Parts: sequence; C-alpha cells; structure tokens
Amino acid sequence: MGVADLGLPVDVPSTALFTDHYELTMLQAALKAGTAGRRSVFEVFTRRLPDGRRYGVVAGTGRVLDAVENFRFDAGVLDFLRERRIVDEPTLRWLAGYRFGGDIWGYPEGEVYFPGSPVLRVEGSFAECVLLETVILSILNHDSAIAAAASRMASAAGGRPLIEMGARRTHELAAVAASRAAYVGGFTSTSDLAAGFRYNIPTVGTSAHAFTLLHDRERDAFRAQVDSLGRDTTLLVDTYDVAEAVRTAVEVAGPELGAVRIDSGDLLLVAHRVRQQLDELGATGTKIVVTSDLDEYAIASLAAAPVDAYGVGTQLVTGSGHPTCSMVYKLVARAESADAAAPLVPVAKKSSGGKTSVGGRKWAARRLDEHGVAEAEVVGTGAVPAELAGRQLLVELVKGGEVVAREPLDAARDRHAAARAGLPLSATQLSRGEPVIATEYVHGGSGS
Repeated sequence: MGVADLGLPVDVPSTALFTDHYELTMLQAALKAGTAGRRSVFEVFTRRLPDGRRYGVVAGTGRVLDAVENFRFDAGVLDFLRERRIVDEPTLRWLAGYRFGGDIWGYPEGEVYFPGSPVLRVEGSFAECVLLETVILSILNHDSAIAAAASRMASAAGGRPLIEMGARRTHELAAVAASRAAYVGGFTSTSDLAAGFRYNIPTVGTSAHAFTLLHDRERDAFRAQVDSLGRDTTLLVDTYDVAEAVRTAVEVAGPELGAVRIDSGDLLLVAHRVRQQLDELGATGTKIVVTSDLDEYAIASLAAAPVDAYGVGTQLVTGSGHPTCSMVYKLVARAESADAAAPLVPVAKKSSGGKTSVGGRKWAARRLDEHGVAEAEVVGTGAVPAELAGRQLLVELVKGGEVVAREPLDAARDRHAAARAGLPLSATQLSRGEPVIATEYVHGGSGS
C-alpha cells in the first residue's frame, strides 16, 4: 500500500502548476520567436547566506527529483490554462507533450554550500528548463532553510537526540517537508505521522497536557498511560507541580520509568532539580526530555544541564528566523541557435543593488588544507584544475530526463554529518559571523 492508496495529502498527481504565470508567457513568446529550443544552462545559487550564518545545507534534492518527474500538463491543467487564456493554443499543444529531457547536476543532498555555490545546474532547451524555476526554488529554499536550522540545533545539542515537533506550527504539507529536512540536518525523529509514512522517519510521542487534565487526578492519568504504553513511556510532569508529579510518576511506573518531559519554566533550573529528585527516588535510568519554544541558542544554554533529548517545533519549521535561503535560478549560458552543436555563450544579469550574477556553466570543488579541513569553495568555468579534479562537488542527478541518483534519506543525513565535520571548527559557533570559508572564482572559458 502506498501514499496514493491512503489518499494522504502528501503527494500530488502533477507539479506543473507549482509555477508562476510568467514562466508560461515566456515560453509562449520564445516558441513564437524561435528561441525556445536553444540549449540553455540554468543554475541555482544564493548570493549570500542568511545574516550571521556560517554555512548552508542543501536539502530537498530528492523532492526536486520527484517534482521534475511529476511535472506533467494533464487534461485538467490544460483546460485551466485554456479557460484563463494564460497561453495560446500552439503553446498548449507544446505543453501537452512536456517531459523534461535534459540533464540536472547538483550538490548531493546533505552537502554544505556557500555564497555562489552552484547548488543545482539544469541543462536542456530554454523551454523545458525555464518552466522548472519556481518549483525547484520553492523546494530548495524551504528545505535548505529548515535543514540549516536543524544542523545548528544538532551542533548545539552535542549528540543528544532531537525530536521534530513543528507540524502544528506550519502548513500541513510544509510540515512533512520540514520533518524530512530536519532529519537531513541531524534530527533523530518526528512527531508527524505523515512524515514517518512518506519518508520512513522514526516517529515518537506519548501524551499532552490535555490527557492529564482529562483525568480526575494526575496519578490516574499516569496510571492510564503506563498501563497502556508500558513503564518505559515518557510522562509529562509540568501540568501542575513538577516535584509532586515526578514523585507520583516514579510511584506509578517504578524506577523503570522511561522518561519525563518538561514543557515550561526555567528549563535549566528545573532539569537539575528533576534529575536530583529522580536519582534520589532510585530512577537513575529515567531520562529527561525538554520542550518549550527551543531554538539553537536555548539548546546551547542547556549544554550543562542533565537533559537527554530536546523537542523542537516553531523555531525549527520557521528556519529559526530565516525561513528562506534566498536561492535564485538564473540563466548563465545559452546557445546562439537551436542547433544542438551550437556552442554555449556565457550570459549574466548586470544590475546595481547586489543582484549581479556570474555567467558561464560552472563546476565547484572544495579545497582542503593540510589537515583535511575545508579552506575554500572554488567555483569556476572551463577546465577544472588538476589539483581539484578529485574534490568536485556536483554529481549527476538526471540524465536525458531520467533520474539517476535517488538514494535513501539516511544517506543524505550521513553525508551532512560528514560535511559539517569537515568544516573549520568555527562553523559550529552560534555567534554571528561570515561564511566559515570563502568562495573563490576561477574563470577558464565559457564552460560549454
């Protein structure tokens, strides 16, 4: 049984309308002008990291591959475009047969990136590539923002487990994507069952304050939960008096009690008091889970506290203050004609206000110092220097319209842990700072 069989709203039959109106009007004009078939190269990159961030995290690549495969203009979509007179009949006929047949290269999911990094490179005709701009950016901007926040939180947690709990703080479909991105960034589990079903992420959860309030006494609530879920369950102990609740929890479950959860108050102080009380009651193996509007700074402040796991919601699914990565999708090279043999010509926007871009089909490599630590992100056109040939970052994701690089989500998660570990130690500092390594540009021709 699959997602579609259950009718869960986590997949859609077509992603073709996850785009902006002007993508289709550009297509119509290019078809009429005879330029739609020109071989083109688009690149996804960001000109800067969010203020104070030291690295970015690539997330959403797997979802991009799904979106490209599902970018189909079926009869209902075409009828909508026709009724609204968004494009003309020749364009509708072209769209009816649309299948992306080009190539996509990109940083593998979980890799880190920096300003100017060509996170994704889309190659094909102008017509087939330009239509994908909005859906690619919507996925990468959202998921990479969540993964970056998750990565910072995972660093602050110092190896302690992190639970994603943000479904109620965002759109129901965004919640599934956020859980996936958080897992890539270092979270260990989610409370969202749709994310667990769709992406096989471990799910956890026991009870809320409502369950305690439902019962006549806190003891009755604890007894009901233990009888149902076992002694290794997690009991929520801050509905009334924490100290009394901890005492009752151990009396009901015994020293085998799995964990207690604290969701309010001065978490640093309360965690120390609860740990002392649990130990005095003989529940030395009972863990402490804390929740309550945590972010990476709050998690870091609890580093010395006897906390065993953290649950994070709002700050995670909103990117901890940076809900987007400001990635853009720009045409960087195109042929002078629709002839397949026509060479590529670098093109770039020139404007004031920091919105310039660098033309040419690019490669990227990470240069390491003598200790194997990253020291520069090298981005260039043309031939790759021999000393960097083995350090290239882009991998082939789609070839001739066929996805060639699907992988388990755990592979992206492991890759991120390794990539972050390969950065200078200052990458994990939470204080404001510049990107932890600089981006260097090497120009070596058109890159055709």
